[in-house]
Amino acid sequence: MHEQDITRRQPGHHLSQMERGRIAELYATGTSKREIAAKIGVCHQTINNEIDRGTVKQAKRINGINGKLIYHTEYSPEAAQTRYETARLNCHRPDKIAATSHFLAWYVNQAKTEHWSPDAAVGAARRAKLFTPEEMVCTTTLYRYIDDQRLEIRNIDLVEKANRRTKQHKSTKHKRLAGRSIEKRPKAVERRKQFGHWEMDTVVGKRNGRESVILSLIERKTRCQLLRLIDGRDSDSVEFALREIKLEWGDCLRTITADNGPEFSTLNKAFEDTDTDIFYAHSYTSCDRGSNKAHNRMIRRDYPKGESLDDVSPSQVLATQDRLNGLPRRKLDYRSP
Repeated sequence: MHEQDITRRQPGHHLSQMERGRIAELYATGTSKREIAAKIGVCHQTINNEIDRGTVKQAKRINGINGKLIYHTEYSPEAAQTRYETARLNCHRPDKIAATSHFLAWYVNQAKTEHWSPDAAVGAARRAKLFTPEEMVCTTTLYRYIDDQRLEIRNIDLVEKANRRTKQHKSTKHKRLAGRSIEKRPKAVERRKQFGHWEMDTVVGKRNGRESVILSLIERKTRCQLLRLIDGRDSDSVEFALREIKLEWGDCLRTITADNGPEFSTLNKAFEDTDTDIFYAHSYTSCDRGSNKAHNRMIRRDYPKGESLDDVSPSQVLATQDRLNGLPRRKLDYRSP
């Protein structure tokens, strides 16, 4: 192999196994270290260090099997490569999993009992100063431990991560809105600075006739969640549940944004005696009510799709509401709603 056969190397890169072989070939023929450095394309001190580190003691027997052993030293590209690879294994930052075992055990418990996300756990622990910085890992490292299956939590247990996928929206053309469009909604609602602007949806169990469903309202600024178990996915059931909510929360219901489902077709009638403004999202555009859809996935942790809600009690639904309202949120500086 000649020097013109070697591709011009990128500066700053470590020596490769092929380059170490070339060094051994040139050094064995008496080429000076500076000449080797010029041919390889590195600093001469790199060649000095490489030959010093890769020089090993060799033994050679003369005059047959029982002959005398003669020792000598020479540069060995194989020994140099092995030494380099061993050093690379030990040059990374030490693994923190042992030093942070108490925090990791705490997170696993919160994930299993309260369904906290990795980010919620890290943020809440830092805010409450439950652990010192040395006793914790960051959100990225915690996700990496989960990806590497080093904890009892798996990716399938992380509802938001497991359900992230790109969706194609259907055309909204020729779909009639049940009332005022979300485009008419005040721009102040988008900024999430004022309390009292809500998104509303239903969470369905089995889709067979008049199965029980959960009515879900989420407040846009605080992510405060209201859940009510209702008899069915129809306007009468929704209106009946809203009477109780209006009595308790009436002055706090500035606006409500819903989809165009038949269960929300009479919302204007239900709120005609109040100051609440009703708006309807674009058809097939769930991003118009992003907070609602994200929280519905959290509700599904307790009530999976396809399972009937007829055996669920109102107290169970309120327990889910309390759990979600106690969950630390990044948007709230890791405080809970």
